[in-house]
Amino acid sequence: MDITVLFKLTYGLYVVGAMDGERPVGCIINTCFQVTSQNPILAISLNKNNYTLEAIRKGKRFSLSIIAEDTDSTIIGTFGFCSSRDRDKYADYGYTTHEGAPLVNGRFAGRLILDAIDFVDNETHVVVLARLADTVQGEGKPMTYEYYHRVVKGKAPKNAPTYVAEETKPEAEEAPKATRKFKCNLCGYVAEVEGDLPEDYRCPLCKAGKDLFTEIG
Repeated sequence: MDITVLFKLTYGLYVVGAMDGERPVGCIINTCFQVTSQNPILAISLNKNNYTLEAIRKGKRFSLSIIAEDTDSTIIGTFGFCSSRDRDKYADYGYTTHEGAPLVNGRFAGRLILDAIDFVDNETHVVVLARLADTVQGEGKPMTYEYYHRVVKGKAPKNAPTYVAEETKPEAEEAPKATRKFKCNLCGYVAEVEGDLPEDYRCPLCKAGKDLFTEIG
C-alpha cells in the first residue's frame, strides 16, 4: 500500500495552548476540522504521549492558534519539537490569556477558544471533540502543511499523526555542488551553506546548536 497518497490530504498547522494549573503548556498539531456548523464542534488529534493532552483532560479549556505563512517559524520548532514537561515554551515569546486559555504572542491567522467535551481513543492518538467558546480575529494567510514542507522545509514531529519515518535511500550519483547540506537531528531542518556551519549557528525552527547538525551532502 502506497501511503504517500495520504500526503495529498490538506492540513493546516496550529498551536494548541492549555493551562497546567497556573503554567501554560502547548504543542503543534496539524489535524483539526470542524464537525458541526451550529454551536460549532471541532475535532483535533493529539498523541497519547503529549503533555498538552494531559492538561486538556484536566482543565477542558484550550486555545487553537492558526499558524500563518508569516508566523515566526521558531514557534513551530519550539512548540513542535520540545516537550512542555521539561521546557517553558512560552519563555521566548510571552503570552496573554483569553477566556482562561493561553495565547502565545505572535502573528497568527486567527485564534479559537474551545472546551473539550469528549475524548475518543484512536490507538496511538486521541481525538478531542471540543465546542467553540470564542474567537479572536488574526492576520495573514493560513499555513498549509504542504507549504510548511515545501517552503519552510520542516519535518513532522514523531508525535504528529502524519509522521513517517525516513527510509534509507541508496546513494545516487550527483553532480558536484557548491554548497553543503546539514540536517538538524532534532527537527529535520536542512541548512544549505557554503563551507561549514558557523560556530554560533542556531536552527531557525527549533534553535538547536551546530553540534546537533549532521552533514548529509
